[in-house]
Amino acid sequence: MEDQALTADAGLAAQPPLLEVQGLRVSLGGREVVHGIDFSLQPGEKLAIVGESGSGKTVSALSLLRLLPQARLAGSVRLQGRELLTLAEPELRRLRGSAVAYVFQEPMSALNPLLTLGQQIAEVLQLHRGLVGAAGGARVLELLASVGLPDPLAQARAYPHQLSGGQRQRALIAMALASEPRLLVADEPTTALDASLRLQMLALLDEMRLRLGLAVLIITHDLNLVRRFADRVLVMKDGLVVEQGTVEAVFAAPRQAYTRTLLDSLPRRELAPLDPATQATLAGQPACLEAEALQVSYPVALPGWRGWFRRGRHAALEGVDLQLPAGQTLGVVGESGSGKTTLALAALGLLPHQGRLRVLGQDWLELPRAQQRRLRRRVQVVFQDPYASLSPRLTLEQVVAEGLQVHEPGLSREQRLLRVLAALREVGLLAGLAPAEEQAWLQRYPHEFSGGQRQRIAIARALVIEPQLIVLDEPTSALDVTVQQQVIALLLRLQRERGLSYLLITHDLAVVWAMAHQVTVLRAGQLVEQGDAESVLRSPRMSYTRSLVQASGL
Repeated sequence: MEDQALTADAGLAAQPPLLEVQGLRVSLGGREVVHGIDFSLQPGEKLAIVGESGSGKTVSALSLLRLLPQARLAGSVRLQGRELLTLAEPELRRLRGSAVAYVFQEPMSALNPLLTLGQQIAEVLQLHRGLVGAAGGARVLELLASVGLPDPLAQARAYPHQLSGGQRQRALIAMALASEPRLLVADEPTTALDASLRLQMLALLDEMRLRLGLAVLIITHDLNLVRRFADRVLVMKDGLVVEQGTVEAVFAAPRQAYTRTLLDSLPRRELAPLDPATQATLAGQPACLEAEALQVSYPVALPGWRGWFRRGRHAALEGVDLQLPAGQTLGVVGESGSGKTTLALAALGLLPHQGRLRVLGQDWLELPRAQQRRLRRRVQVVFQDPYASLSPRLTLEQVVAEGLQVHEPGLSREQRLLRVLAALREVGLLAGLAPAEEQAWLQRYPHEFSGGQRQRIAIARALVIEPQLIVLDEPTSALDVTVQQQVIALLLRLQRERGLSYLLITHDLAVVWAMAHQVTVLRAGQLVEQGDAESVLRSPRMSYTRSLVQASGL
């Protein structure tokens, strides 16, 4: 099989380039953001473009088929010899989705919320393949099954909001592959997927590549994905290509300092003991989170006529035991549907449960509403997507001060402002700014900040009311590797200085390795393995844990 793949690769490489980009320049709002980049792509080749936010990688990819109407383009983009920058709009429209397909980073934004998945994929098949009726419906189910979605018929009838992030991303990949394109442009195609599903998606793309001669252009900040999947890598910075070559050559001996910075930004395990004063304060305190025989279940419809009269129950968590000591981090890992998010919601008091669950020594279900509010102040959360979790209508000052208005209503505006500034300085957001500049920043809105800055704002919002336990829900998955390492370092420093406890929910085992003292592995709502991080991640006992570790590249 491997010999056949090598033969196929050799045959594809001998063909003329599928895509040739020469001197591509892109200007937005009168400012040039991409400065004359050059690259080519052979049929069947896998090229990865990497770089930090603002490097120009996504703008360059969208400009290939002129998907930025407000952009001014110069240079040359040739697909199978046809110049795309001067191609008439009707002809270009026919190429979009047929010869070239896109997989966008945020599937919830890319999918139509008013149509089922089946309807959206059927539309592609009708427009570009001429398949309608039963033939189109059968092909829809084949595509959904090919990307690993269980029960394709049920998924075809579902709307985007009824699926998990990973399921939506797989559906988006199925839609892109429906027209059997020659070039697939994938912008962070695996960000929402756990490690094992990432490997499944990469294997699927590789299979399509060999069968159809499909070329893949991946935009990503996941360097492990680049190492495992791509043939060549192109490194961008400030709208320029600073380095390109084969993955083996660039990763083994990067020539540019910027490339070395990216490679050195992979999460490292640098846990340090708590500050002595903090350690003395925490001495003798009970565990921040304790669970014994924890169960969480949801009502579900029963099949057939029984569903008319009663509903069944789905056990999202069943018989889970765990403990999070004060001042430590518990990493909870597992595939999509394993119960990670359910555990986080239960810990936050947002889901009813059975069994024993004590947060900072108290059970949410036993507390009256007034005491629940007092406990909620001590338990905060940092969500995965800082752009979605920050209100676009509130300024920076209002976002961070919101918790103070709820939990400390007696503070004056001046007192709240001092607390807000202290929290923002603590997370490093106002470093180097003069007082007048700080006041100007306080009046900015979330969209005016970068992804890394928004995540720092989310952390400051949690810190400002001085919690003891913070639930971290995928806190770095939407960030570039350099920013990811900065946020991890920030969280570790805050833990060391304040004695914070973290419940870390993630599918990224590299982040768990960098931050966690203890690890709990969940599968289908049940506890598979747990222990200290070094033992679980370096010498896992269970085959499921071993598969997760191998898939993550640790």
